[in-house]
Amino acid sequence: MATSSSSLAISLCLLVLFHGCVAQFFGGQGSWQVPRGVGSSQRACRFERLSALQPSRTLQSEAGVTEYYEEQSEQLQCAGLSVRRRTINPRGLRLPSYSNAPALVYITQGRGVMGLIYPGCPETYQSFQQQFEQSRQQAEQIPRDEHQKIHRFRQGDVIALPAGVTHWFYNDGDVPLVAITVFDIANSANQLEPRRREFFLAGSHQSWRRTSIEQQSGNILSGFGTQLLAEALGVNQQLARRLQSQNDQRGEIVHVQRGLQVLRPSRSQEFQQEQEFRGERYQGERTWEFGGESYQGSRRTESIGNYSNGLDENFCTMKIRQNIDNPSRADFFNPHGGRVTILNSQKLPILNNIQMSATRVVLRSNALLTPFWNINAHSLMYVTGGHGRVQIVNNQGKTVFDGQLTQRQILLIPQNFAVVKRASRQGFEWVSFKTNQNAMVNKLFGKNSAIRSIPSDVLRVSYRLTTEQAWRLKNSRREEMAIFAPRFQRSASQYGTGSQESESFQRDEPLITEAVEESA
Repeated sequence: MATSSSSLAISLCLLVLFHGCVAQFFGGQGSWQVPRGVGSSQRACRFERLSALQPSRTLQSEAGVTEYYEEQSEQLQCAGLSVRRRTINPRGLRLPSYSNAPALVYITQGRGVMGLIYPGCPETYQSFQQQFEQSRQQAEQIPRDEHQKIHRFRQGDVIALPAGVTHWFYNDGDVPLVAITVFDIANSANQLEPRRREFFLAGSHQSWRRTSIEQQSGNILSGFGTQLLAEALGVNQQLARRLQSQNDQRGEIVHVQRGLQVLRPSRSQEFQQEQEFRGERYQGERTWEFGGESYQGSRRTESIGNYSNGLDENFCTMKIRQNIDNPSRADFFNPHGGRVTILNSQKLPILNNIQMSATRVVLRSNALLTPFWNINAHSLMYVTGGHGRVQIVNNQGKTVFDGQLTQRQILLIPQNFAVVKRASRQGFEWVSFKTNQNAMVNKLFGKNSAIRSIPSDVLRVSYRLTTEQAWRLKNSRREEMAIFAPRFQRSASQYGTGSQESESFQRDEPLITEAVEESA
């Protein structure tokens, strides 16, 4: 009996410790209350006037370019967000680095491979070479290289980057790789000042002071004494000085002359990798690529007996990306209006750690996204294609933004502010980054909306309507959810192209009530 009680107590203790570890990594907050480091200056923000932003400065590297959206913008500072647009040329390597804030990356063009280096995780990717021992008259396999998991990504993927975790990106495609990255600097993971800091493990890079003066910055090894660094690494001082990259002028994106020589699964193994992500672990031989050549190898799984260790199962093999461009994954679809794809922690659990989520929206010609507000998050939209009109209204019923958005522009939509978006004749596409792992919205009109869920008599009294008007208001767009197809087509002469189209929509046109008025 004593032995049984002791075993039970030990089991409970281990369960509590394991739960604590998981909670620390994934976060223990629900979608309604997520801790974000909001400072006093942020609490004073009113978002009285919003504006669409474009990249304000550019840093050129050897094999790519980084475009910065204005960090001094009051609206971005208030929301605690920082935005980058990065282009990596073919055979370009974005040097290993980590940041003080978590981020989401959306791949708008191209493909490549990346590494995300979790501390304590085993180097499960191994390649071997044959070594012949004359004394034993036999060949023995010795490690050629070993490293942590390599992840493939492609256009439409959202990639999660935890704070403080080293990562690198490489373009192994034939076209430039373009990615938009949004950092949540107000996240509780950032305990430094409320701005993004990047720590490079290699190379040197250009940075900007608050006075917008460009300066050359080194990597984290360049600050150590050469002798102490050489002793710590067990190398000579000449190699230690080379690691400090004192005369490296290539920037943060460098060109790999003969291509990157890393061990990674062949593209034919993508489906098999997805099976592993879902828990269907594969053991044994498979095809690998190294330096452009294919060969048979193995992926080592750390285990004790028949049981895999908890760290490997929960962190080291964690899925870090998901594609949101695939139409088959849409959460809302209207054949005449477009589609909406939502990515949250229920679909990608690592977002519990990032405390961010994303939404992909594709609107067809002249379609309308139902007026709504974000219940528990700020939202930053980045336009990927077409153009459209957006209106945002604050709690006083005042319009804080009313304008056209075009490709590569970003716009902040504050929490609880009402917004309506309408596509042009050319359509309208964007991706929204939200500051909650399970961001929720409340729709104003359409199926499962606020208006439709209110009793008709409450609507009648609230808006001073007749009974018939209240019924028509409540049942307008009753069969459509989230995406509204255009109710009528305007003539080509009314639309025109380019700036003429914005003239066809008068600025005093009440878009937020248009869905109701047209149906009435």
